[in-house]
Amino acid sequence: MPASAHASALLPEAAPAEGAPATPAPTAGSIEIDQAAGQDERIAARLSDIFANVPSLSQVEVSVRQGVVTLTGTAPDDAALARAEAIAGGVEGVATVENDIERDVSVDIGEGIGGLGDRIEQITRMLPLVGLALLVALAISAIGYLLASFTGLWRRVATNTFLAELIASALRFVFVIAGVVIALDMIGAGALMGAVLGGAGVIGIALGFAMRDTVENYVASLMLSLRQPFRANDHVVIDQHEGRVIRLTSRATVLMTLEGNHLRIPNSTVFKAVIVNYTRNPQRRFDFELGVDADDDAEAARQLGRDTLASLDFVLDDPAPEVRIDRVGDSNVVLVFLGWIDQREADFFKARSRAIAASKRALEDGGFALPEPIYRLRFDQRTVPLPFENVGEGRAAPAPSAPPAPPRPSPAPAPVATDAQDVAPEDEIAKMVDEERANTPGQEKDLLDSGRPVE
Repeated sequence: MPASAHASALLPEAAPAEGAPATPAPTAGSIEIDQAAGQDERIAARLSDIFANVPSLSQVEVSVRQGVVTLTGTAPDDAALARAEAIAGGVEGVATVENDIERDVSVDIGEGIGGLGDRIEQITRMLPLVGLALLVALAISAIGYLLASFTGLWRRVATNTFLAELIASALRFVFVIAGVVIALDMIGAGALMGAVLGGAGVIGIALGFAMRDTVENYVASLMLSLRQPFRANDHVVIDQHEGRVIRLTSRATVLMTLEGNHLRIPNSTVFKAVIVNYTRNPQRRFDFELGVDADDDAEAARQLGRDTLASLDFVLDDPAPEVRIDRVGDSNVVLVFLGWIDQREADFFKARSRAIAASKRALEDGGFALPEPIYRLRFDQRTVPLPFENVGEGRAAPAPSAPPAPPRPSPAPAPVATDAQDVAPEDEIAKMVDEERANTPGQEKDLLDSGRPVE
C-alpha cells in the first residue's frame, strides 16, 4: 500500500512526512516581496535536472508557483522522499516545499533478475581470488599437520604420550582455524568471519554444558597421565572397587577384580577417588581377632599369642608382631593379633590364614578356652505351684523334675597338620593381567608410563 508524505512550511501546524525531517519555516524577512520574471521556471528546471541525475529521484516531478515548490511522483523509500524535499528547499528563491511524493512499493522483476545477474557476475569475477584464498588456507593447514606429525619431538618436549598427542591436536586445530580466518579476510568476508566466530563461540558454550562430563573425564585422563598414581598390575582399591590395574586409557581405568572380571572406572571418578595401593609398599600388616574365656588370664593369653606370631617364619621381626587386648565381650575377652609380612615372599591371605590357625592351636594347647557366645535365660514364675495337700481333692500332684544330666565332654578334635611355611605368593590374577597386556598391546592405548615416578 503506497504511503504519501505531505509537508508544508506555510502552515506551522502541518505534520511533516513520516520518517522525514520537517522543512524549516522561513525566517522573518527571508521571503522577497518582488519576484524576478521567469524565476519559477528556472527553479523548476534546476530541480528537474538535479532529480534526473539521481537514480532514486528520477521519477519525481517538479512544479513551482510563486516560489512554492510542489513535488509529485514516486520514490523507492522514505529516505529518498526526505532527500528530495531537502534538495528542493536548498534552491535559492524557494519559499516552501509541498512534498506529495508517494513511496513506490511495486516490484520490478526485471530489475531483480538484473541484480541477480550482477551478483552472479560479481561472484564469477571473484572466483580466482576465492581459489587463491582456498589455496592459502590449505597451505596453512598443511603446515599445522606437518608440525603435528613430528611426534618424536613432541614426546621429548611433553612429559608423556597423552600430552604429546594433545599438543599435536592443538597445533592442527590452531593452524586450520588460522587458515580459514586468513582466507575469509582475503575475499573480504569480514562480516561472515565475525558471524562464523560468534556462532562457533555460542556453539562451543552450548557443547561445553552438554558435554560437561565428557570434558571433565578428558581433563581427568590428562591429569592421571601426568601424575601416574599407579603402575600396571598394581593391587589397588579405587572408590570401593578392588582389583589389579590392567591399563589406563584416555577414557577409563581398567581393572581386573579378584574374581577375574574386567572393571572399567571412568577417569573422572578415579581422579576424585581415594586410592589404596597395596603394591607400593611390600610390607603389609594382617590382623584378626580371637576371644579367650573371661575367667582366663588375658595378659598371659596376649603374651602367648605374640610369641606364637613371632615364631612363624613368614612374620617379620621388624616391625614386630603384636597382640592387643581390644575389649571385653559378653562371655570372653577379645584379643587382636597384628603381624607384618613381606608381600614379595608371602601371600597376604595365606599368611593370615596360617597365623589364625597357629594362634588358635597355641591358645588351646596353653589351656585357654575359646568360648562360644553364652546366653543366660531367665524364667519368671507367673503361677503359684499346687500344694501337695490338694491331691486328695481329685488333683494330681506334679511329677518331680529329674536332676539335669551332667554335660558330656565333647572330644577334642585332633590337630590338623598345617605347613606354616606354605605361604609363597601365587597370584593368578597378576598372571592373567600380564597375559592380557602381552596379548592385546594395541587394543587400547595405555597411558601408564613405567619410566616416570609414581606419585
